[in-house]
Amino acid sequence: MQQIRLSALIPEPLAEILAAHPSSEPHSQIWESEACFEKGRHYLVYAPSGKGKSTFIHILYGLRHDYTGTVQLDRQTIPQIRARQWADIRQQAFSIVFQDLRLFPELTARQNLRAKAVLYAKNMENEISQMAETLGIAHRLDKPAATLSYGERQRVAIIRALLSPFDFLLLDEPFSHLDTANIEKASMLIQEACARREAGLLMTSLGQDYGFPFDQKLLL
Repeated sequence: MQQIRLSALIPEPLAEILAAHPSSEPHSQIWESEACFEKGRHYLVYAPSGKGKSTFIHILYGLRHDYTGTVQLDRQTIPQIRARQWADIRQQAFSIVFQDLRLFPELTARQNLRAKAVLYAKNMENEISQMAETLGIAHRLDKPAATLSYGERQRVAIIRALLSPFDFLLLDEPFSHLDTANIEKASMLIQEACARREAGLLMTSLGQDYGFPFDQKLLL
């Protein structure tokens, strides 16, 4: 995938709020606007809580359809994309860290990561071990995800996202429970993974850029 293009996008749950937005305040560069995200470029989408950051990520990932306007993935609008195509997109073009992480709580951290590796019929034990060591959770890999702290689960979710191929990496407030040292380490892994794949990066935050060299920062 080379490009994501948005046109006049309005999520239905936010329609009334957007309609009442004071003209004197800064306007969203995403909602009700034209926006284009290109592979290989890095974007920060920022806004206070409640402005639809997770909604935006879920729309791109094909999980929400309650909106007006258009979203095009390589010139194909989302309603035209069939279920089989979505499976391919989510395995090859998009990788994601959800804000709520979506790990299997009863599985260990390692099993959660292996479940991702199985999709690609690859042995990723070395990558798993190396990234876990970098992020300081190697000693927690064989513990059930439900017993990990939220920050530890965030690090597992980041590793899981980096195990798969992708053209765009979607990160929904991925560092909310990480300290500065772990943010720096995770940022390094993310930037290296994007560089190897020549991939695009879309990250949401409350406004922090975490030192990433973003090509563009957009107000949601």
